[in-house]
Amino acid sequence: MMRAPLSWRLFRRDLASGELRVLLAALILAVCAVSTVAFVTDRAGRALSQEANRLLGGDAALRGDRPLAPEFLARAAQLGLRHAETRGFNSMVGAGENFSLADVRALGEGFPLRGAFRLVDAAQPDGRIADGVPQPGTLWLSRAGADKLGVRIGDTIQLGDASLVLTELVQAEPDAVLDYFNVAPKVFISLGDLPGTGLEQVGSRIGYRLVVAGEGAAVQAFEDFTRARPARGMRLETAADARPEIRSALDRAEQFLGLSALVAVVLAAVAVAMAARRHSARHLDGVAVMRCLGADQAQIIRLHLLGLAWLGLIGSVLGVLAAFAIQAGLAIWLADALGVSVPAPGLVPAIQGLAVGFAVLAGFAAPPVLALRNTPTLRVIRRDLDAPGAAAWSSGLAGLLALMALLTWQAGSLKLGGLVLAGLLAALIVLAALGFGLVALLRRLRGRLKGPWRYGLANVSRRAGTSVAQIAALGLGLMAILLLTLVRTDLVGRWQAALPADAPNRFLINVQDEQVQPVQEFLQEAGLRGVTLFPMVRGRLVAHNGAPVSGEQFEDERAQRLAEREFNLSFGEPAREDNRLTAGEYWPAGGRGRSEVSVEAGIANRLGWQLGDEVSFDIAGRPFIAEITSLRQVEWESFKPNFFVLAAPGSLDGFPATWISSLHVPADSTAAMNTLVARFPNLSVIDIEAILAQVRGTADQVATAVEYVFYFTLVAGLLVLFAAITASRDERLLEGGVMRVLGANTRQLRLAQLSEFAALGLLSGVTAALGATALSGTIAVQVFDLPWTPDFRLMLSGAVAGVVLVSVFGLIATRKVASAPPADTLRALQGG
Repeated sequence: MMRAPLSWRLFRRDLASGELRVLLAALILAVCAVSTVAFVTDRAGRALSQEANRLLGGDAALRGDRPLAPEFLARAAQLGLRHAETRGFNSMVGAGENFSLADVRALGEGFPLRGAFRLVDAAQPDGRIADGVPQPGTLWLSRAGADKLGVRIGDTIQLGDASLVLTELVQAEPDAVLDYFNVAPKVFISLGDLPGTGLEQVGSRIGYRLVVAGEGAAVQAFEDFTRARPARGMRLETAADARPEIRSALDRAEQFLGLSALVAVVLAAVAVAMAARRHSARHLDGVAVMRCLGADQAQIIRLHLLGLAWLGLIGSVLGVLAAFAIQAGLAIWLADALGVSVPAPGLVPAIQGLAVGFAVLAGFAAPPVLALRNTPTLRVIRRDLDAPGAAAWSSGLAGLLALMALLTWQAGSLKLGGLVLAGLLAALIVLAALGFGLVALLRRLRGRLKGPWRYGLANVSRRAGTSVAQIAALGLGLMAILLLTLVRTDLVGRWQAALPADAPNRFLINVQDEQVQPVQEFLQEAGLRGVTLFPMVRGRLVAHNGAPVSGEQFEDERAQRLAEREFNLSFGEPAREDNRLTAGEYWPAGGRGRSEVSVEAGIANRLGWQLGDEVSFDIAGRPFIAEITSLRQVEWESFKPNFFVLAAPGSLDGFPATWISSLHVPADSTAAMNTLVARFPNLSVIDIEAILAQVRGTADQVATAVEYVFYFTLVAGLLVLFAAITASRDERLLEGGVMRVLGANTRQLRLAQLSEFAALGLLSGVTAALGATALSGTIAVQVFDLPWTPDFRLMLSGAVAGVVLVSVFGLIATRKVASAPPADTLRALQGG
C-alpha cells in the first residue's frame, strides 16, 4: 500500500536532482511532436476537405431523376444541417433570333452552402463573389453562353414560357469541376421562377438535388441515412466524386500527412529510447545499494514501473498541452496561408498523443528499467559492473513491437506503415553493422593519429555499445527527416509540374473524321501548334466475361455509376508520357484489327477487371467485345484527353467516332476560337480556364498544408536529434573532468569532441541519405503513384547535414565538458 507514495517520493527526488529531466524532456518532446503533427494534420486535412467541398456546393449532395422523398429533407433538418435544393435540366433558350440548347440550373435560396459563384466584373480581373442566387425574374448566364447567344447584361432571354432579364455573367461556379464535358451554356435562375417556365412537367428529364453542409458527424449521419435507403436513379455525391485531378491532390496530401505522423512517431521513439538508456544507467548505483539493504527484484521492479507511470502521466499531459498551444498558433498561420477557415481542433489528436506517450514509454523505456533488477550488489564497490546485457534483446524486441503497433496505427494505411517499418528495420540493421565496423576500424587507426583527434576517435571505439546505439539512433532520426524531405520534394514538384502556366485551358470536341485535317491546319495557321486530336467512341458497358453487368452488382457507389454510365473509348497507340504501363503488354506497334483494350488501372481495380478478362460494350446498338491485355496508370493532372479504355488500332473501325483535343490558348488568341467555331459550327470549344484555376488553387492549398506540416516535423526532428545526442553526456562529462585534471585545455577537448561527433555524423548521415533515398523511391512509386528518379544532390546534402547537425548539436549538448570545473563535474557524477 505504501508503494505508490514511495514511488512518488522517489520520482520527485529524481526529478529534483536531475535524474529524470532528460527522459521527461524527451517524453514531453515526443508527445508534443506527435500531438502537434496530429493536430495540424487533422485540422489541415479537414480544412482541405471543406475547401474541396466548395467544388460541390456543399459537404454532400443527394441527386435523383425524380423528386426526392421528403424524409431526406426532414432528416437533414433533424441533424441540424444547412440545406438547399436545386434542379437541373437541358432546355432551349432564345434571345432574339438566336437559340441554343442550355444547361439550366434552378437554384434554391442559400445555395451554394460551400464556396460561391464568381461573377464577371470589369473592375476586378478575378471577378467578384456573388451575394446569393439570381433574384426572381432575373437570369445569370455563363460567359460562353453569352457569346453564343450574342447577348449583354440587361437583355431579355426566353426560357420556356418565361422571359427573364440577364443580370450577371458567371465566371466560375462551385460544382464546375465535377464534369467539364457538359458543353451546353450554363443558365442559372431562381428556383421560384421554375414553375413559370412551364418546363417542369410529368415526364420532364429533370435532375433533383438536395445539398447539405454542417458538422462532420452530422454529414456522415446523413450519408449513412441515405445509403441505407437506396433507390433507382438516386445517388449520393461527395468531394470524392470530383475530377480525378482534385481527388489525386487530396489523396496524396492525406497520405503525406500520414507519413508526417509516422516520422513524428519514429523521432519520438528515438528520443525516448536514448533518454531511457541514460536514465537506467544513472540508477545502477542506487539499485545496487537497495539490493544490499535487502530489496528483492519484485520490489525494485514495482517501484521503478510506478515511477515510469508517474513520468508517463505527467510527460504525456504536458506534451499534449504544449502541442495544443503550438497548434493554435500554427492554425492561425495555416488559415492565412490557405485562405480558408480552419476547423476547431478535435479530441482525437490529444488521445493519440497520450496513447503514443505511454506506448513509447512502455516499449522503449520500460525494458531498460526492468533490466535494473539484475544489477549486481558488487556494483557498490565496483562501478565497472553493469546489469547483465541479456536484457538488450528483450529491450530491442519490445521496442520493435511497440514501433510496429504505433506505425500501423498512425499510418492509416497498412502499405505505408509496412513500407516505413521495413525500411527502418533494414536501415537499423545496416546502421548497427556499420557502427560495429567503424568501431573496429577506429581501434586499428587510432594509434596512427595524434593529439585531440586521436582521443576523440578513441572515444568512439572505447564506448563501443554507446557508439553503435548512437549511430543507429542518429541514423534513424536523420533518415526520417530526409525521407520526409525527399517525398515532400517529389510531391510539390509533381503538383507544380502538373499544372504549368501553359496547361491546356480549352477542350475541343465533336470534330468529325473529315474535319480532322482542316481543323489541324487552321490551328497551325492561328499559331496553335502541336495540337493532337484523339478519336472518341461512346459506349455503354454491358457484360464482363460474358455475364451481364449492372450497377446493382457493386457495393461501391462509384463502381455503380461507372457500370451504368457511358464510357468514352478511344483507339490508337498508348505510348504517351502521361500513360504508364503497370501490367500486361501493349499491342505490337502498327498492328491493326485485334480486339484488345488497355484499361486504366484504378477503374479496373474498382470494377474487378483483370488481365485476360473479356469486356463487352454496346456502341450505337452494335456490340464491341475485347480482351484486356494491359493496365495503365494515367496522369489525370495533365488536363490532356485521357481515357479509361483504349482499344487497339483498327478494332473500332466502322463505329461512329468524333475527335477531341486539349490545347492552351493564350489570352491574345481567344478570337481564333470564335473564328474556328464559325467555320466549323458543329465543333464545341469548352473553356476550362475557371476550372483550371480552381484545380490549381486546390493544389496550391494542399501544397501549403504539406509545407507547414513538413517544416514543423523538421523542427521536431532536429530537437529529437539533440535529445538523442545528450544520452551519453554523463560519460563525456566524466571523461572531460578527468582530462581537465590531467591538464587538457578547452581547445583540445573541443577538438576531441568534434572529431568524435564528426565521425558519428558522417556514418549516420551517409547511411541515412542512402536509406531515405531508397525508401522514398519505394513510397513514391508504391504509395503515391509518382514517377521517381534518385536525387544525388539531396543524398550528398543529407550526408553533409548529418556531419554538421551531429557536430553542432553534439558540441552544444556537451559544452559543459570544456567549461565546467573538473572538481564539480567529478563530484556531481560520483555522488560526492
